[in-house]
Amino acid sequence: MEIEERISRAKLNPYELNNLITQYKPFIAKSVQEHIGRYVEYGKDEELSVGLMAFEEAVKSYNQDKGNFLSFAKNVIKRRLIDEYRKGKKHSNVIPISSFYNADDDKQIDITENAAILISKETNESLDRRYEIEEIQKELENYEISFFELPNISPKHAETKILYKEMVNVILENTDILDTLRTKRYLPIAKIEKITGIHRKKIERARKYIIAISIILSGDYKNIQSFVNWRWV
Repeated sequence: MEIEERISRAKLNPYELNNLITQYKPFIAKSVQEHIGRYVEYGKDEELSVGLMAFEEAVKSYNQDKGNFLSFAKNVIKRRLIDEYRKGKKHSNVIPISSFYNADDDKQIDITENAAILISKETNESLDRRYEIEEIQKELENYEISFFELPNISPKHAETKILYKEMVNVILENTDILDTLRTKRYLPIAKIEKITGIHRKKIERARKYIIAISIILSGDYKNIQSFVNWRWV
């Protein structure tokens, strides 16, 4: 199957999109490595998370007028890495390791207790986030949902956010609904409609979003949960 055909299918089918991203993970890693100039590894380097999201963006925005897809995707990955670097430079409160070395004699300077705690916390939280994203991605695959599509399917308007939040809360507050979702891997729309009075078509339209958020908020994903609570729900 030609890659253009696969891209067309991936734009319409999240499961196909996830398969395409998985297959091209080596390409994504190579593109990231070429830009940042060092070896990277999935599960360890945050730049690869940026690369994965950039590749998905490339798939969704690609058309044949933009030339060869892989060249186009590589450029999108490069731009997003640059954007991430600029944001990090602007907002970073992480103290560089070089700050604790004497430039003249290369001898390590004593690190203050607060600075050491800051570095340790930043490193641990970053690793935890990466791990949680990988685990969430695996779990959402059971529902043919990609973690990386959540920003695109999240509600944009205040009224829709309130509506979606109500549906998520109903799932989380009703053990039988949540158990059905987790064990049988489907959303009991009729039960949600009966409890909330929300028309089933609206529930179906929000299905992927409310499943994903319910799985995240009911799982052991404390680092991602704080982000979801702030950004999406």
